[in-house]
Amino acid sequence: MEAVALDSTRLVLGAIIGLIILLVLIIKFKVHAMISILVGAITIGLVAGMPLSEIIRSVNDGMGTTLRGIALLVGLGSMFGAILEASGGAQTLAVSMVRKFGDEKAAWALGITGLVVSIPVFFDAGLIILIPLAFSLAKRTNRSALFYTIPLLAGLAVGHAFIPPTPGPVLVANMIGVDLGWVILIGVFCGTLAMIVAGPIWGAYCGKKYFVPVPEHVMKQADFDESKLPPFSTIAGIILIPLVLIILKSVFAVIPSMASVMPVFNFLGEPFVALLISTIFAMYMLGVKHGYSMAELSKILDKSLEPTGLILLVTACGGVLRFVLQYSGIGDLIGNAVSSINMPIVVVAFIVAALVRICVGSATVAMTMAAGIVAAMPAVQSLTPVYKACVVAAVAGGSTVCSHFNDSGFWLVKSLVGLDETTTLKTWTIMETLVGLGGFIVALIISLCL
Repeated sequence: MEAVALDSTRLVLGAIIGLIILLVLIIKFKVHAMISILVGAITIGLVAGMPLSEIIRSVNDGMGTTLRGIALLVGLGSMFGAILEASGGAQTLAVSMVRKFGDEKAAWALGITGLVVSIPVFFDAGLIILIPLAFSLAKRTNRSALFYTIPLLAGLAVGHAFIPPTPGPVLVANMIGVDLGWVILIGVFCGTLAMIVAGPIWGAYCGKKYFVPVPEHVMKQADFDESKLPPFSTIAGIILIPLVLIILKSVFAVIPSMASVMPVFNFLGEPFVALLISTIFAMYMLGVKHGYSMAELSKILDKSLEPTGLILLVTACGGVLRFVLQYSGIGDLIGNAVSSINMPIVVVAFIVAALVRICVGSATVAMTMAAGIVAAMPAVQSLTPVYKACVVAAVAGGSTVCSHFNDSGFWLVKSLVGLDETTTLKTWTIMETLVGLGGFIVALIISLCL
């Protein structure tokens, strides 16, 4: 749809006032992110001089288009993760990896495990499930808890930020318009380097510099029964199902010899189909075969959907912001400004997401706002799929850096690991910044090599 012809001065003024109001509502008055983004987007339209009918159309199109692209994925992803969590699949991965790597390289095992687990499982849940293993290793080896918790946290942060079907990159990919297969491939490259630098390497430094004992309440916990955990091969296979199907769809699309089978792979690799298949497999292999009744599985799945309403509404309001910027013509203005200073869109995406992250604290809000602003730029639509995937990774990186007092993750890590505020800033905050910067640098290099 063509943007409304409006005065450029009013457009700039509208964007500035609307975004300031949005940030003030969240930071100063603690207004819910969904309401703040919606008020900010409508303010932009009003100050910019958009007809009221166009503002209403922007809201409706933003909500509808965004939810259409992510609702099923967020819901199915939450169900998939809940079954993995309830069955003990996350512990299976962690225990098997630590056993394979041994105590000396257990930090690497925890980093890799965190990365894999946080793809289907939310960050908070993955941390609570896996941190007892990190503590037990610290207890057994007489090392600082940070030696093992930092790699685990880095892996969880990477999977949560960079690799679908976790909601963040799914949202950004949907708004920018890129196949999830490319986002997964680029996300794996970006995330792997980020995990190595921010995890085992930074964790080893933190473990030597700050001795943090295992919290006393953890010392009294009994170890879980490994004999009741599902097999490693089953867990790995189920997690790989959606990733492989989605990647194959994207890769085979550029191979002429695969044209005859592309309709099948287009169907199986459609993200919601791939996730549906993996969720059904998980229900049977990790649920029914492990003694869960269908009634018990239904309760697990119902509970998993409780947080999805918040995620969907906040991200849909980000879609509203994107369409207001696009329909008003502010997107064109931003695009022309970026072109005139010759700054790569990947860099713009990272900077915008990082600024919002530092101000607001919420990675979801940072991703939502950055994706809305970048997606409104006309030049984005002509980018190659791989470049768009790099933009998604840049947004993910920017929304991860500089976690501090306004981020709920900061306080969760502080309380679980037993740190004071200063040590949390010196360890967790730097770790998050290394994750974000590391992923962004890889995305930038790939984009420059295209």
